[in-house]
Amino acid sequence: VQLQASGGGLAQVGGSLRLSCTLTGPIYTNYITGWFRQAPGKEREFVALIRWSSGSTYYGDSVKGRFTISKDNAKKMVALQMNSLKPEDTADYFCAAGPVFSNIASDYNDWGQGTQVTVSS
Repeated sequence: VQLQASGGGLAQVGGSLRLSCTLTGPIYTNYITGWFRQAPGKEREFVALIRWSSGSTYYGDSVKGRFTISKDNAKKMVALQMNSLKPEDTADYFCAAGPVFSNIASDYNDWGQGTQVTVSS
């Protein structure tokens, strides 16, 4: 499956951004789509994931309560609504797909290109 992320940009502290990830190709019933982020000089960090079949979600501790992941099956799109943004949310954000309900990047087979998010104070 191919993934295309969009929606990044510049936001102020406390503001909001909405990222989208559009998938092209077959999406298997129990497939997972996840969001990861990577700041300069840091390792890739898990943000959130959603299961296509059930809508089950899971969030990284640093974004829990602020970010919401959702899906639109008809549009084959996964969104990441980011609220109460902080400077430490600044990173390149990537969406990925794979068969495992996992917060580990290596468990994902397919990756989209990153979309940059910058949060300024």
